[in-house]
Amino acid sequence: MSIRKALISVSDKTGLEDFAQKLIELGVEILSTGGTATFLREAGIEVTDVSDYTGFPELFDGRVKTLHPKVHGGLLQLRGDKKHQEQAKENDIPAIDLLVVNLYPFEQTVAKEGVTLDEAIAQIDIGGPALLRAGAKNYKDVTIIVDPADYGKVAAEMESHEGATSLKMREELAIKVFQRTGQYDRAIATFLNNEQETESVFSISLPLACHLRYGDNPHQEANLYGNFNELFTQLHGKDLSYTNVLDIQAAADLVSEFRRPTVAILKHTNPCGVGCDEDDLREAWEKAFETDRQAPFGGVIVCNRPMTESLARVICGIFTDVIIAPGYEAEARAMLQKKKNLRLIQVANGYADLVKDEKVVRSAPGGVMVMDNDRKTLGLTNLEEKVKTKRPPSKDELEAMRFAWRVVRHVKSNAIVFCGKDRTLGIGAGQMSRVDSVRLAVWKAQQAGLSLEGSAVGSDAMFPFADGLIAAAEAGATAAIQPGGSVRDDEVIEAANEREVAMIFTGHRHFLH
Repeated sequence: MSIRKALISVSDKTGLEDFAQKLIELGVEILSTGGTATFLREAGIEVTDVSDYTGFPELFDGRVKTLHPKVHGGLLQLRGDKKHQEQAKENDIPAIDLLVVNLYPFEQTVAKEGVTLDEAIAQIDIGGPALLRAGAKNYKDVTIIVDPADYGKVAAEMESHEGATSLKMREELAIKVFQRTGQYDRAIATFLNNEQETESVFSISLPLACHLRYGDNPHQEANLYGNFNELFTQLHGKDLSYTNVLDIQAAADLVSEFRRPTVAILKHTNPCGVGCDEDDLREAWEKAFETDRQAPFGGVIVCNRPMTESLARVICGIFTDVIIAPGYEAEARAMLQKKKNLRLIQVANGYADLVKDEKVVRSAPGGVMVMDNDRKTLGLTNLEEKVKTKRPPSKDELEAMRFAWRVVRHVKSNAIVFCGKDRTLGIGAGQMSRVDSVRLAVWKAQQAGLSLEGSAVGSDAMFPFADGLIAAAEAGATAAIQPGGSVRDDEVIEAANEREVAMIFTGHRHFLH
């Protein structure tokens, strides 16, 4: 059936003038409210005020406008139901065939710094969700638009179908409505929950970003939801898998720790090597790659500067699953795109700031766990005041300790990292005993032919016994950085003093599971 009557009430006027003009050309009568009606009239588009249509004025500063039987009855009446149509005629309730509504900008309002509770409550839409749910419930007869991005396709379908829309389109638009109203209600509940500091409920609603190739394994299906595609743009390669997404996040989080030109290599979200240089990514790469020349096979390479042609030329010879950079020189991109199995990813500028407040959400039997992310507290301030040993670290040792601390918090626990001031030398991850992580890191350095003499060792959590610190010192470490907090801290400090190891307690643990 053709669309004859439309109700338009929107806060976001994007694209509205052109769409409303198209409706007029198609012979559609437009009902509207408040600011939307004023906007359309100023654009030269004829509209009828809802208050004139219902014979009932807007009340309470516009809080009551469309909550009227003539409006909701126009949306909810079933066109093919004889009883409904008799009641509509008896009560003078014409059908409304098209509903265009978007909601008060609640999310944008509460995102502003310093917003008050009253300001937030003022932006809780009542009539809008009620209208949308009414129209969406009756999608077999009513076309509902909640997103201005859909104006074009609705207008095109009306033009090609003599003023009507298809059932398939109406169904798709209705699903979008329920997704939006659900998201809107969750945003309100979350804000009020945070205001009251009850944490009694956690809810989330995210749009489908893409279907992933598979999960951990090819027999596991997986999807990605949210705005991942606004943070990362895939420039080349096969579709992403679940593990690709985990690796991409881990790589971007790690490299964002560093200001100097930095390259990192990761495998299964664990760093294999990290290197920095004053101005040359190629030199940074050499430092990272020397840490472990075997593990990068099939891994991830990430840098915090645009990919250069000279670096691309080197890494082209290595089988790599994913490369991530904030940009690519034209020659570098052309070269890397010749590798069909390589996924090229561009990370958004300011990535660290964009994700700094995101929560960590993880499934649990029967529900989910939610925690703050580990981006806010590093523990590197005033290190000179946190020295626990007789000998303070030298300037170079202090720089190496800072480097180790920035890397170790991105290594799976138990985590141990040996570093120089601009590169990793040995990494031990995920062992059940911390001393075993030390031994693994030492072994990896030996396999790479790297000396640990004069290195700094970082431990993501306390040394529970002196054995881990002793093993690190015997391997050549002269400085250690760790959170502290063991009941045997005094024993660990004594062991460090006996071996003239400078040691700092940051006071902050960085477990990563």
